[in-house]
Amino acid sequence: MAEVLGEPLVDYDYAEKQRCLLRHRVGVWDVYRACRRDGALDAAIEAAEVNDFALLKENAPQLRRIFFNGKTSGRFERWFSGQGYETRVLPSTSPAYTLAFARKAAVWREAWGAWAISSGASCSR
Repeated sequence: MAEVLGEPLVDYDYAEKQRCLLRHRVGVWDVYRACRRDGALDAAIEAAEVNDFALLKENAPQLRRIFFNGKTSGRFERWFSGQGYETRVLPSTSPAYTLAFARKAAVWREAWGAWAISSGASCSR
């Protein structure tokens, strides 16, 4: 997101990162409420409990677009598009997904630039 937004997110503490993303109208939410996983790979996810998507709709009524970070979360795209959201599955940002970083960033930037960069938000200190 730092690359896409042009913001130095790595320099921010957690609370600052949240505020910055929200100023850019970005929310981050996981499709799983809980799971067990040894390591960081999605393939290692076990006993996954899906989040209550209805709560997301209730708590974020202005939400219109959902970008999925990779194929694992993208499995839920059909449900969200069926609810009327604009959806898109983007390449996983995980280093385990071996697509070159520059290509990942370009795809994310293109998706994002189609609508959000024009908001003019900035998080620079």
